[in-house]
Amino acid sequence: MIQHLLPRACDFARARTRRALRILPALVAVSALLSVPDAAAAPAFGVTSRAVPDAVTARVGPLFEGSLDDGHFCTASVVRSDYGDVIATAAHCLDDLDVMENAVFAPGYRNGVAPYGLWRLTGRYIAPEWSESADPDDDIAFATVAPLGGAEGQNVQDVVGGFRVAVARPDRPTVTVLGYPSSRETPLRCANVTTLLSGTQRRIDCPDLSGGTSGSPWLVDGALAGVLGGYEAGGTDPDVSYSAVLGEQALELYREAAVSAN
Repeated sequence: MIQHLLPRACDFARARTRRALRILPALVAVSALLSVPDAAAAPAFGVTSRAVPDAVTARVGPLFEGSLDDGHFCTASVVRSDYGDVIATAAHCLDDLDVMENAVFAPGYRNGVAPYGLWRLTGRYIAPEWSESADPDDDIAFATVAPLGGAEGQNVQDVVGGFRVAVARPDRPTVTVLGYPSSRETPLRCANVTTLLSGTQRRIDCPDLSGGTSGSPWLVDGALAGVLGGYEAGGTDPDVSYSAVLGEQALELYREAAVSAN
């Protein structure tokens, strides 16, 4: 007699378990492929946080008057130029220098380390209106730099890249500010929608942008649309900052610094 053996209930349970164990990794893999990044991971508007090291922050650095041991006093950023040697900052940062040649720029600086070298200032471009009357509408300046003790012919733009400079912007653009407070050894980042204080001055609400952040780039879609400065030299309240609206005069100053005469 042929005996038909029926599987027991425990055998069914084992089979189901084996199938579940085979299916589960596949479901996890598909879920990972289809998952959407958590929007909460990005800093919210109007929140200041430590800026992570990346290709953007590498173009931004503090200005030191002397060595790294002497403390930093303003922020600057690399902008595109024919010779690859131009940085942008606030006019009041460069105008206050006792000896310009003693100042150095340290792109990407963090905790006492300048990963992209030190760059000494070799020239500065400041609007005559700022030099004559400290007009806050002209509180932007450009400077040329060269490697400190480095190989001649090397330029900072080749090392870290440079921001485009843009003057035509809407009245309320979303701006990202990257800057170095004098009390910190790492940069801060804050993004927010800006408003017009006047036809020539823009305002942003971002906390903790204290002394040392003057000259910080105001970035719109990856382009330099201003620097922290202007009204009240950038603001007396660390939670509210300003920038002069870049106009034709600022663009002309930029051309003077960045465009080859040839």
